[in-house]
Amino acid sequence: MQLKDKIAVITGAASGIGLEIARQYAREGARVGIADLAADKAESAAAEIRTTGGQAMALAMDVSDEASVQAGFDTITAAWGVPDILVSNAGVQHIDPIDALSLANWKRMLAIHLDGAFLTTRAFVRGAYPAGKGGCVIYTGSVHSHEASLLKAPYITAKHGLLGLCRALAKEGASHGVRTNVISPGFVLTPLVERQIPEQAKELNISEADVVKNVMLKHTVDGEFTTTDDVARVAVFLAAFPTAALTGQTVVVSHGWHMQ
Repeated sequence: MQLKDKIAVITGAASGIGLEIARQYAREGARVGIADLAADKAESAAAEIRTTGGQAMALAMDVSDEASVQAGFDTITAAWGVPDILVSNAGVQHIDPIDALSLANWKRMLAIHLDGAFLTTRAFVRGAYPAGKGGCVIYTGSVHSHEASLLKAPYITAKHGLLGLCRALAKEGASHGVRTNVISPGFVLTPLVERQIPEQAKELNISEADVVKNVMLKHTVDGEFTTTDDVARVAVFLAAFPTAALTGQTVVVSHGWHMQ
């Protein structure tokens, strides 16, 4: 019960990485807010956690909308108290070469990943700072926070930007006891990644099998996808870490694809 009685807000938590983090946080004793744009899926995820003995509530939240983010934090604070943990995980993907990329899709990607991280961080610290009990903010980055690949310019730009936000918060939050980290996964076989396989196959004019073997898993040491469990275990470790020794740091979870 490493997170007993902690209150966590996890964005993009109705599925994929966010949902697995929510499950493991609940098993470790945390009360979890399942924040997601898809309110019905968020409620289903929260209900699943409750049926296994955990404490969870659904929070309908568009992370790119200031009012929506604040409303979600107000709801969980009114019910349970000021959150101790924020996992800023909500994200989407868009596949296009730069010359074909529209400004609208560029702005949409940055709004969800960077505006969303900023707005949820601001809402979190506006509660955590005056509460005086410290806290932890974890951003879901990517191996693409550290290196580039084809067809993902706005995603790569946004994920690089999370490193800067994390480091700024590590400095500003220190005097308030707020720690922060980025978890940078490799390819995780979630619906978001599954949709990329045929898209990349079309753009690169190769088979879907070649996308998996020679693009997604080429540089791993074992030819294996990173799993949601891999990422969630690290998220538990960082949220439960007792000091600021690791604040501002990135943990790459990629089966050896990227080594720092």
